[in-house]
Amino acid sequence: MATRIYIVDDHPLVRQGLAQIIEKEADMEVCGEAENSPGAMKGVGETNPDVVIVDISLQGNNGLELIKNIKAVYENIPILVFSMHDETIYAQRALRAGAKAYVMKKEPSTKIVDAIHRITKGEIFVSPSVADQVLHQIVNGPNNVSTSPIDRLTDRELEVVQLIGRGLSTREIADSLNLSVKTIESHRAHVKEKLNLRNATELVQFSVQWVDQQVM
Repeated sequence: MATRIYIVDDHPLVRQGLAQIIEKEADMEVCGEAENSPGAMKGVGETNPDVVIVDISLQGNNGLELIKNIKAVYENIPILVFSMHDETIYAQRALRAGAKAYVMKKEPSTKIVDAIHRITKGEIFVSPSVADQVLHQIVNGPNNVSTSPIDRLTDRELEVVQLIGRGLSTREIADSLNLSVKTIESHRAHVKEKLNLRNATELVQFSVQWVDQQVM
């Protein structure tokens, strides 16, 4: 029986490309797709896939939140993250959220196929560099690993930084995440404190630079 895969990505061309890769495999098939978190939760419930592929960047809640939501309801479905975002920053966050694999979009298509095969067997799939990073933290402890300042942020705080960097106002961020303005203001304050930013201007500058680095 073919492995049934559900794809979640807000870019139609990416979904189409993934579907073409998957459908070429005799033991895999696409059972559905969605462009956002609400559609994904509905679709996963209706199709009961064997694997879900999720991007980090989605409209509304990001991929990390979607992973947590899927695992809370369908804990036995393995999730593969397929993203343009730097794995050294996001892979461990994705694994902590409940994903079983992390593949960057710059990798060859064979990586996706290999990752699907691995996680359906109960294994975890990450690049050698991420595996080394995780092992180093296990052996030496997280406090002895050189990390980026961004690692101090929670998943939600990092999501707020991304949205600030894309030019959204506090109200727009609140509406996008279905949170109150007061909650977003609290996240902004925590980010400034953790990153030693003195004011809103520095927060915006940092966020814009951060987003620009992610798309380079």
